[in-house]
Amino acid sequence: MSTSTPKDPVDAIIEQWATVRPDLDTAAMEVFGRIYRLARTMGDRMEKAYAPYGISRGEFDVLATLRRSDAPYALSPRQLSATLMLTTGGMTGRLDKLERAGLLRRSPDPHDRRGLQVTLTDKGLRLIDEAVGAGLAVQTAALAHLDEKQADQLAALLRELLVGAGADAGS
Repeated sequence: MSTSTPKDPVDAIIEQWATVRPDLDTAAMEVFGRIYRLARTMGDRMEKAYAPYGISRGEFDVLATLRRSDAPYALSPRQLSATLMLTTGGMTGRLDKLERAGLLRRSPDPHDRRGLQVTLTDKGLRLIDEAVGAGLAVQTAALAHLDEKQADQLAALLRELLVGAGADAGS
């Protein structure tokens, strides 16, 4: 760590382990402790960014997944559940709330008589387009102290780590 880099709470944890268990290699803890804390911090910030739109992060994820599917912005509940790694029960609750708010509608799937299709409404399309901009502004602000090269390096390293850890990068 550079002497110009301020210490963070993870540094204190690493120093404590070094005192009580100097035999431990805590390099992984330094990385994943920071990833975990960053994810929690940004998750909280994203919740605040989406709150003015009347949606949570989970509901944002549903709307954003439909939006990314391109016109006509429709997927089956099963496709949504698989993409978002949610149980069908968890997905049903989100869909119920979003449908009551007029942000999406469920209708019979024209390609599967037994299935349903979930489609963004015009209101849902407008809302998700605004909310995604608000969320990106929060994320961009968090990266502002990195220059473009550092941000690109960080993205590349995190991609390698995600793939190497066997995580589902499709979510």
